[in-house]
Parts: sequence; C-alpha cells; structure tokens
Amino acid sequence: MNTRTTLFVPALIAVGLLSLTGCSAVDSIVHKQSTSRFDDVEAFRAGADLDASWVPADATAITERTSTIEKAPDAVILLTSSSSLSDECTEVERSSAPSWVLDDAPDPYKAKTVFVCGDWGVIPTDDGWFGWTPNSDEERASAAG
Repeated sequence: MNTRTTLFVPALIAVGLLSLTGCSAVDSIVHKQSTSRFDDVEAFRAGADLDASWVPADATAITERTSTIEKAPDAVILLTSSSSLSDECTEVERSSAPSWVLDDAPDPYKAKTVFVCGDWGVIPTDDGWFGWTPNSDEERASAAG
C-alpha cells in the first residue's frame, strides 16, 4: 500500500461516518452547538438541560440550541405559544442578542425591547417566543429597577 492510499482510506472512512451521522454531528464538532426539538413543554422539561422557567405551559414546537462546550451558558429557544410571559419577566430596552439564530426566529437586532426573564432575553414571534441566554448585565439591572 502506498502513502497516498494509506492517507486516503482513513479520510474516506471519516467522511462516510460524518455523512451517516448527519448534520447534528457536524454542528456539534464544527460549530460547537447542539439542536434539539420537543413537541411540547412536558417533553422539553423532561429532555432539556436548560433552566428556562419562562417557557409557557402551552408551548409546543420547541427548538433549543445549546453550546457543546462544557459549562458554556449560550442557548436559544424558539417556541409556539399563545400565552403571555409570566410576571417574572420585565420588558426593558434591548442591549443583548443571541449567540445563534434559529430558522424562523425573528431578527433580534430589530427588537427595541426585550423581556428579561432571569438570565434570558425573550422577544415575541408571530406565533410564540424567541429567547436567548445569557442576556446582558445592563438588561438585568434595568429589569431589577
């Protein structure tokens, strides 16, 4: 076996394995992110590793994206809901934006205000809510009043 074949075969195997595992493996390795989807809030609470108490009880079609870097706080959530946010959330002038954007999420840079729900910034969508963490120290201070 020549040197080219010796290098080519492992590379071909690696490419084949990546194509079998799909986009989630590429996102995890290359982009340092993981995306999960949940049908409803019960599935989200059971399967997500996020502390997002602001997520309404009627939430459905929940998509979360988190960092694969250990202890990284970055996350986004997009969901469908007809409910208002809880009283724990306070609307303030927006000064933060998410690390990632999800398909169908609104442009956070167009939002003049954001609801501060603990460490989360949340803005309305056409049919629910889009939230990210961490929000800014300035937003949390404004919300604390």
